[in-house]
Amino acid sequence: MSRSRVYALLAAACILPRAVALVHERAGLLGAYVEKSDILAQVYLRTGTFGYVPGHPSANTQPLYGWFLIVVYWLAGRHWWSMGTAQILIAFATALLVYEIGRRFLSRRAGVIAALIATLHPYVVWHDIHVNREILDQVLGAAMVILTLIAASRRSVAIAAALGVVSGAAILSNTRLVVLPFVLGAYLLWRGVGWTGALLVPVLAFVVMLPWLVRNDVEVGCFTITTDARALWKANNMQTYGLLQKGIWIDSITGPPGRPLTPQEARDHYLHGQHVSVNECAQQSWYEHMVIRFWEHHPGEKAKLMVQSTRLLWSPWVTADTGIESSGAFHAAKHIAEPAYVIPLYILAVIGLFVVPLEFRVLALAFLVYETLAAWVFAGTTRYRVPWDFVLALLAGAAISRWWPLRRASQYR
Repeated sequence: MSRSRVYALLAAACILPRAVALVHERAGLLGAYVEKSDILAQVYLRTGTFGYVPGHPSANTQPLYGWFLIVVYWLAGRHWWSMGTAQILIAFATALLVYEIGRRFLSRRAGVIAALIATLHPYVVWHDIHVNREILDQVLGAAMVILTLIAASRRSVAIAAALGVVSGAAILSNTRLVVLPFVLGAYLLWRGVGWTGALLVPVLAFVVMLPWLVRNDVEVGCFTITTDARALWKANNMQTYGLLQKGIWIDSITGPPGRPLTPQEARDHYLHGQHVSVNECAQQSWYEHMVIRFWEHHPGEKAKLMVQSTRLLWSPWVTADTGIESSGAFHAAKHIAEPAYVIPLYILAVIGLFVVPLEFRVLALAFLVYETLAAWVFAGTTRYRVPWDFVLALLAGAAISRWWPLRRASQYR
């Protein structure tokens, strides 16, 4: 197939099922339980404040998805179709990047198969049309993979610099990636790019983040990516293990007793005509101290959480997504269709590890191991894994493409 035909195939495979899901889900997409970046985008467009309350800037979340929604809402308004269309285009860009990774570094057939596997993943199709910031993790993750491989193959300092820029943007989308530029720099050093290229990755990632860090220092009061240390505490306390065992996500955790109001709760007071001041930087320090105390005083409980996080992250069944029991077709999709798709993907990905080139295998394992270690620090769940399942899809595509010509040859013996 020509590249234009491959792109047309991927467009149909990516866009059509998401368009159907978008129309089906349209009534509730911008209703309750949307990602908090949606509120930040609305407040910014109305008042010019990137925060939950007009005139009170906030750093209470990773900012990139909020900026993405600001652009979408400014250009086309806040509608289910504008948000959904923009995110479907991001999903299509991801599919194209996955194909290009496979085409350049495995084979054309492997690239097509991998892109189809990645974009037709049932959970991803559903996830991509909802208000969730992980939509940006996918495209930035795929961009980091292809830039890393190109920089390594060409020994290119310029491409390594581009990788650093994209890595910085990825951290602004997902703070759990804050150590990843160092991992990618080490990979480039191993592949012979040299110290200059290796160091440029974390240095330029920091440079990309710097304006946001300075903004937070000036307007919020602390030099940080996000002040939402309460999310880290919710993943590291004595309630966490029991709730996750029941399939309830950590947002349902209460307390701790006497805790200060969050910026979102201050917004609720504002909407009822009450003004409540929130010191986000003091909250960040307080919750971080509580997390460290938990690690120090309950190492056994933390070890249990690390094992649990690994299991929940890599479980083929949808894990710990809501506190609401699902039923009917939705329950079947989560507990039947999803594992029926993911279990073969895991098997093929393991096989693929043994057929891809060493440099590709090492990079794939670096991403998968990093993802697991990040879950040890925070928490593991399906929605944190699926943006990176394209790595598994690439390995699976390599396995299938290796088997395919052998099978065809056997038919002519």
